[in-house]
Amino acid sequence: MSEPAATDLGYSKSEIMIAASARLLGAAHNCFVGVGLPNIVCNLAQRTVAPELQLIYESGVYGARPERLPLSIGDPTLATGATSIVSMYELFAYYLQRGHVDAAFLGGAQIDRFGNLNTTVIGDYAHPKVRLPGSGGACEIAIHAKQVLVIMRQAQRSFVEALDFRTSPGHSGDPAHDAARGWSGSGPTNVVTDLGTYVFDEATGEMTLISMHPGVTLEDIHANMGWAVRLADELGETPPPNAQELSLIRDELDPGGIYTK
Repeated sequence: MSEPAATDLGYSKSEIMIAASARLLGAAHNCFVGVGLPNIVCNLAQRTVAPELQLIYESGVYGARPERLPLSIGDPTLATGATSIVSMYELFAYYLQRGHVDAAFLGGAQIDRFGNLNTTVIGDYAHPKVRLPGSGGACEIAIHAKQVLVIMRQAQRSFVEALDFRTSPGHSGDPAHDAARGWSGSGPTNVVTDLGTYVFDEATGEMTLISMHPGVTLEDIHANMGWAVRLADELGETPPPNAQELSLIRDELDPGGIYTK
């Protein structure tokens, strides 16, 4: 790939993914979040574009403001300053399924052009090459969250023409069919990778590239996808992380560089 090294750009690939994702949360009030990069994204959004953002964790925590990076969704630090702690059933039934979750983050081992995700197996289901963790709450989140953001690194093996298994549904390619499914959520809305940012075309439900990160070329994009990607009419360049965003990420949110280097 021709993308310059992180030292040349002044930030890492993970840092631009985090900054680009955080900026998408400006209108969100409640966000379903997991550990790792999504957790840093949401905490960055709280400190920049969405100061009133409430973090929701699958373990049953609402309104968390963890003092440090959680090691898992069951980490006791998530209780710090939380508005409430409920059972997982209550969280999914009374928050998510009632349509109270504005945004959520998902990822996967594979994603297709319509935003369907695989977190179950690589290869044949009965005799897989790799057995993955499975759905957890991802399928329900994909169906019920009003805004579904996917953050994952882009490669031929992960951005595929056909999934080995569909764990979490995205768009079908038929908007009329999708509208008739009766889901409270909108399906996947954005994908942020280490190469660019994507939305989903309203007419076709297909992933569409809207911006490339600095230094990335269309050749890089095509070389790391399993299909011919749709391009926005006006293809832009992703704004790089600014000084405030980098300072928050490096000094406060992930000072050890566990997820961001």
